[in-house]
Amino acid sequence: MESNNLLEIKDLKVVYTSGKSTVQAVNGISLSLGRKETLGLVGETGAGKTTIALSILRLLPERTGRILNGSVTFDGVPVLELGETEMQAIRGGRVSMIFQDPMTALNPFIPIGQQIEEALFLHNGDKLDSKALGERIDEILGLVGIPPERKKEYPHQFSGGMKQRVVIAMALACSPELLIADEPTTALDVTIQAQVLAMMEELKQRLDMSMLMITHDLGIVAKTCDKVAVIYSGEIVEYGTFEDFFVGERHHPYTEGLFGSIPDIYGNVRRLRPIEGMLPDPTDLPAGCKFHPRCPRCMDICKTDLPVAYVNGTHAVKCHVFASEEGYHGEC
Repeated sequence: MESNNLLEIKDLKVVYTSGKSTVQAVNGISLSLGRKETLGLVGETGAGKTTIALSILRLLPERTGRILNGSVTFDGVPVLELGETEMQAIRGGRVSMIFQDPMTALNPFIPIGQQIEEALFLHNGDKLDSKALGERIDEILGLVGIPPERKKEYPHQFSGGMKQRVVIAMALACSPELLIADEPTTALDVTIQAQVLAMMEELKQRLDMSMLMITHDLGIVAKTCDKVAVIYSGEIVEYGTFEDFFVGERHHPYTEGLFGSIPDIYGNVRRLRPIEGMLPDPTDLPAGCKFHPRCPRCMDICKTDLPVAYVNGTHAVKCHVFASEEGYHGEC
């Protein structure tokens, strides 16, 4: 029987080592992504979101990044057990990634059409002749709203928003089943952000893709995601459906802090409510709940005992406060 999940991650642990220091980047994360679904990974800079994405594609830095434990399964294939040749057939073909900064993701010395052609040739070179390659490049540029006649131009001839469209075109060239979007609108102004997000959603529906959306912006999550996972210090502290997050009233204290940092155009509030403090040092994480030094609802047990996930239907929260919440039951 075919699994409804395209991607499954179980108990993933990733560290970075440099000299005598060990950065605990991802600490036992488990999640799943269904076919044609969009899952949002939400959290502050340094929470481990990009490390999760790089682990899926096996793109961690060779000398410093290391997967200690866990499994990543894509369409039934154990990704972490594949050889590099087998992985190359998946990477860029069946799974693509939009990297965070379009300014550095493009080669400044190569025309954009040639950069898209490279991905097509690598994965479909045996199926497409030169004429078919040119037609496919024109088609994919048209999909993202770039006139095909601009394919001979260089990255410096494009604006920031157009560069991001080129990066998206490269990621979609081989019609991937899974698209990983790492902060795809961070470098763009608000108007262009809305255009890019609308375009990505349209392309997702047209190509029947699943999407992993990495962001710190809950507004983007509200527009694009079916499910949400909130990441803090390399752990998922809250997981649920769109309705659990934006209709439900029970949230992890960290998620409440994220909501409190969003301007409310309907409320008479003079100042936003930021989350006090900073992310803990990943080389020396605190005992118990990793959020307890910043948590306004911290109890003594939070300082010593790691909380389990408390579950109510599709909603899971990793917080000791929920041990007494009606409808929630603990799971290891």
